[in-house]
Amino acid sequence: MSIQGTTRNHFEGKKVVRLEYEAYIPMAEAEIKKICRGIRNRWPAIQHISIHHRLGLVNVTEASVIIAISGPHRNESLEAVKYCIDTLKATVPIWKKEIYDNEEYIWKENKECQWVKNN
Repeated sequence: MSIQGTTRNHFEGKKVVRLEYEAYIPMAEAEIKKICRGIRNRWPAIQHISIHHRLGLVNVTEASVIIAISGPHRNESLEAVKYCIDTLKATVPIWKKEIYDNEEYIWKENKECQWVKNN
């Protein structure tokens, strides 16, 4: 099972032209490894996990994140993909700058982020 998150061309009436992602790479990689361990612990039958989140500029319609998980049972694989994207958004330190057609921009926080919930 897989999910591919693509860049939308709008947000709250504004025209989005591209996104820019930044990350603290060592911490992001460590958090992604924790997600993989969590998947393997929760769904031991899962066979393969692939997680890729782009950094830098991402144009409209291009993929920002791709997650693919394989296993012998589709329900477990679907649950694992959902867990993966939800946990990635909540724990992995990746920051998104949304750039609009008038060249204004805003740094966005995921509402799922643990550090946002605690503030």
